[in-house]
Amino acid sequence: MQWIDKNKQIKYVLILAAVVIATISLVFSHYLVCDLERDAQSKMSVWAEAMRSLNNADENTDLSLVLKVINNNNTIPVIVLNKKGHVTEYRNIKLKFQDKIDSVHVLYEKVEEMRENGYSIRMSYSQKDDSAKGDYLEILYDDSVLLKRLSIYPYVQLGVAGVFIMIMIFALLSLKRAEQNRVWVGLTKETAHQLGTPISSLMAWIEIMKENYPEDPMIGEMGKDIDRLNLIAERFSKVGSKPEATEENLNEILWHVVNYISLRSSDKVLMVCNFPATPVIMKICAPLFEWVIENLCKNAIDAMCGRGRIVITMHEITTMVIIEVSDTGKGIPKNRFKSVFAPGYTTKQRGWGLGLSLARRIVEKYHNGRIFVKNSEIGKGTVFRIELRK
Repeated sequence: MQWIDKNKQIKYVLILAAVVIATISLVFSHYLVCDLERDAQSKMSVWAEAMRSLNNADENTDLSLVLKVINNNNTIPVIVLNKKGHVTEYRNIKLKFQDKIDSVHVLYEKVEEMRENGYSIRMSYSQKDDSAKGDYLEILYDDSVLLKRLSIYPYVQLGVAGVFIMIMIFALLSLKRAEQNRVWVGLTKETAHQLGTPISSLMAWIEIMKENYPEDPMIGEMGKDIDRLNLIAERFSKVGSKPEATEENLNEILWHVVNYISLRSSDKVLMVCNFPATPVIMKICAPLFEWVIENLCKNAIDAMCGRGRIVITMHEITTMVIIEVSDTGKGIPKNRFKSVFAPGYTTKQRGWGLGLSLARRIVEKYHNGRIFVKNSEIGKGTVFRIELRK
């Protein structure tokens, strides 16, 4: 549980760092765009003065500097209107229409757009004239293509970075999941291997004891425990590979688990079973599926502190079989509904927290089913649900 909380803290720190970096990038880009807009306004003021000088020029005026200023504007879209509102000149505006009427229509649409954006300079022909009385020019301009691209660039950059981060997280999670799978496989295979030798020795000793004490009832019970060890070793050996599924009666499998748990739990634990009257046949791996139900029942007993009621319900519908295991234990917080299946999650003083993780692996990977916390209330109990598709 501490390991999971630490991982969550690291995730939150990374998310916070990403938000801070994104905010800094957006703020910096905003100030940069504002500086470029002010620079464009300054250039257009100079350009407007050059246009006035051009309109007021006579045969003695040196127009070389004026024309240089006017012709050097190769980026900022600009439209010049006379007092009557007619377009007298435009620059850096691409017209896709060959028809002159359509081109003029597009130009006047651009004029309205520039006015709405507030990019307008009204200037009289003479610096001493009042523009409201005399002739004047209205110079409208827009952001350059470079400025427009720069204004959306941070969002494109953040989008690309976000996609890259998502791919990286997905890759890391896949690698982590693959590593966990290798650990589980190695652990279960090694456990099955280590159990094999002592179980074989115990079986031999049981045979010797049967010959010497044929009427001793304790030898039969010891034999059952050895059979149980054999079943556990078989379960561990099947986790690492795709187990062979056979058609089984789920009623018998669940009753077998209930009988086993009942004999090994306190008499203060009441187990209630609600199964269909007719056999429910499913293609499953019986040893592994029994392990899942046992794990849920043992966790329920631990959650109830050895006192309470466990209800196992099974019903069959058209497309699936549903099994629910409910208890009257201490419950699970809603924010832990998914994390209880994560490797390492445990509320016990002992244990590795792999029980529910292995249960989910068995149900989802080996039986093409689904296991989840249906509902839970603190102090009232929890309901786990298994859905097996036919």
